[in-house]
Amino acid sequence: MHIVIMGCGRVGSMLARGLDKRGHQVSIIDVDPAAFDRLGDGFRGHTVKGVGYDREVLEEAGIRKTDGFAAVSSGDNSNILAARVVREVYHVDNVVARIYDQGRAAVFERLGIPTVATVKWSVEQVLRRLLPEGSEPVWRDPSGNARLLQIHVHRGWRGRKIGELQLAARVPIPFILRVGQGFVPTADTICQDGDLIFVACDLERTDEVETTFAQPPRKD
Repeated sequence: MHIVIMGCGRVGSMLARGLDKRGHQVSIIDVDPAAFDRLGDGFRGHTVKGVGYDREVLEEAGIRKTDGFAAVSSGDNSNILAARVVREVYHVDNVVARIYDQGRAAVFERLGIPTVATVKWSVEQVLRRLLPEGSEPVWRDPSGNARLLQIHVHRGWRGRKIGELQLAARVPIPFILRVGQGFVPTADTICQDGDLIFVACDLERTDEVETTFAQPPRKD
């Protein structure tokens, strides 16, 4: 996967290093070139100096080929603007923004862009939102065999019934997060743009389930 990150502060640099170590291609943007020192000598990604909502800067970072975008700078306005530009101009579905003001975060969620709070585990939250595979589960039982996964599904599943998703992956979907609100779906609930799907599965089926939803539905 190719991921573009805006903001090379504590969260952005940790996120970039983590993705780089996982073998993903990473481009990271910051207005201050000195911020890239946080990445260390072993970072293999691409650094871009500039404002993360500037189209020329985004183009240099490879936004047209990206699989995901994370806006994690220190400013709410910058993160909101950058995330909207990436989603609305470049049509990148997999976008997440870090928002300090929780009231504004709720409004932003209603626009269909997931947000994360500025807490110490926000790096892991961003990874869960960005990656179709490879992140830690939301919950696991003490034995580690049963787990709850937060899944970012391929756009091809939009408009499909939740019952179809459950049948395709052979897993239950206990709840969905939609525009910041969680609810328990029925089999007839329609998967919508921006939905975060939570599935329950066994450890041994994690890769299979995540792969199923990272791809469009199979044609009948």
